[in-house]
Amino acid sequence: MTAIDDLPPLRDVIREHGLSARKSLGQNFLLDLNLTARIARSAGPLEDATIIEVGPGPGGLTRALLALGARRVIAVERDERALGPLQAIARRYPGRLEIVLADAQRFDPRPMLGGERAKIVANLPYNIATALLVDWLSIEPWPPWYDMMVLMFQREVAERIVARENDEAYGRLAVLANWRAETKILFDISPAAFVPQPKVTSSVVRLTPRSAPEPCERRALEQVAAAAFGQRRKMLRQSLKSLSIDPARLAAAAAVDATRRAETIPVSGFVAMARELTDIRSTKLNGSRGEM
Repeated sequence: MTAIDDLPPLRDVIREHGLSARKSLGQNFLLDLNLTARIARSAGPLEDATIIEVGPGPGGLTRALLALGARRVIAVERDERALGPLQAIARRYPGRLEIVLADAQRFDPRPMLGGERAKIVANLPYNIATALLVDWLSIEPWPPWYDMMVLMFQREVAERIVARENDEAYGRLAVLANWRAETKILFDISPAAFVPQPKVTSSVVRLTPRSAPEPCERRALEQVAAAAFGQRRKMLRQSLKSLSIDPARLAAAAAVDATRRAETIPVSGFVAMARELTDIRSTKLNGSRGEM
């Protein structure tokens, strides 16, 4: 294994600081610095970049990002035990690593960015990975404060993110992700690369925000997708009834037959149905106001 810096091997760091991975925090430490460097390189040129890293743990990815030239890394860590290893990295790269002890789901980096755009690069804790991604995809206004995300997920979740219509993994997450971003699985990582070994393969996914997604109201899109995929084996004319809007009108707006199933409808179709849902509700609301 090629050394990326002159800091101790990660196994020694973990041993020195008693950093056993905690299942309750979704921790699986990636110790192969060649792999962490590969993840870091996947975020493109780093020289002028500010990186938000979530769940750095002992700092393998943090070290790779800094060794490969990241101008600034903001590492958001919930586990106080990781502060020692991260502070050692900060001393090795003075002025370039900022450590934030916080819950990533409650952390807003924008005050630290001062209007700068950032990249999110992280080996996400498995237990909050999907929730964090949905939060980042739901940022308003859009486009967001980041211009790229390079994230590690369980392979099953990665497939759900990049899925397209007629794929087995296609669902609500794919609709939201591919409406607002271009998505791609870059490579897989074997369970053997982690301590402790997870039971599943992991995948590194790149998401690049679309500067101008097809216009629609995000909440309406989420509602249509939730209704349609909530009964994914049923036809739209049945599954969309929960929205209390004529399903045929929504299907017609997407130029699809109401006998189709959710898994066959492309993202653009869900966007069209969401726009129609918003229009119908707005018309009803304005009509009821006029009657008052």
